[in-house]
Amino acid sequence: MINNPYLKSFKTYLRLERALSRNSIDAYLNDIGNLTQYLDLSNKYTNIKQVTPSDLKSFISWANELGMLPSTQARVISGLKSFFGFLLLEQITDTDPTAMIEAPRLSRKLPDILNLLEINSLIDAVDASRPGGMRNKTIIEVLYGCGLRVSELVNLKISEVYEDEGFIKVIGKGNAERLVPIGSSALKLLKIYLHEIRVHNKIKEGYQDYIFLNNSGKNLSRIYVFKTIKALAEKAGINKSISPHTFRHSFATHLIEGGADLRAVQEMLGHVSITTTEIYTHLDRSYLKEVITTFHPRS
Repeated sequence: MINNPYLKSFKTYLRLERALSRNSIDAYLNDIGNLTQYLDLSNKYTNIKQVTPSDLKSFISWANELGMLPSTQARVISGLKSFFGFLLLEQITDTDPTAMIEAPRLSRKLPDILNLLEINSLIDAVDASRPGGMRNKTIIEVLYGCGLRVSELVNLKISEVYEDEGFIKVIGKGNAERLVPIGSSALKLLKIYLHEIRVHNKIKEGYQDYIFLNNSGKNLSRIYVFKTIKALAEKAGINKSISPHTFRHSFATHLIEGGADLRAVQEMLGHVSITTTEIYTHLDRSYLKEVITTFHPRS
């Protein structure tokens, strides 16, 4: 029987970090269960880490023979990508067998974003007088000010911050490096945190270079950042579905709405394809209407 001991931690990841609904989580887990059952029938492996792209394509073809709709196929592939991406993120595997598997093209769901007032209310909801308060305030400023993924944030190093130049070096997906400008508000808070708050922390050996530390002197977990932001959103009275990724969406949307070049935003986000960045051009209908009104000769 194939060994798949990672479903419990994957479920926690989907619930806390991806903020998926219970129905979506159940569907993803069911899809992974079907994959495990399919592999069991093939009698090829004893460990989920041995799965190859060919196995996954065969599984999808097998599922298609059951009359799967394109929307269902897209969800199944999304679940597979999430699961093997999770294994890669947790360093359980070092390859992703779903990398070359494409889902059928469907209309893309636009992500929730925060306006500037909502972002300010989140920052104001942080009690800076409490332990970790200035750190958490800085986290929000850096997430929004640089458009980082949460995994990039928790692994950010002091040696990767260039204060005088106003840039940070970010290690993104696939260990790809990029330089991202850091806004003045984020940089100001980061300097205060680094030079006035963090210097008083007791730091564990091997974690001296990590910027954001927990009470044990180690770098923060992704789940901690997610829980903190959810709590702050509730305190600020924001009813949107919010995660650390919301700040990345907001960062990109606000830049493009302000007239930033799409290629520049792509570079700052670390997107391999410009089509991934282009979703942010469709978020603000009032902005698009304003563009037509301002620039179209018949308007």
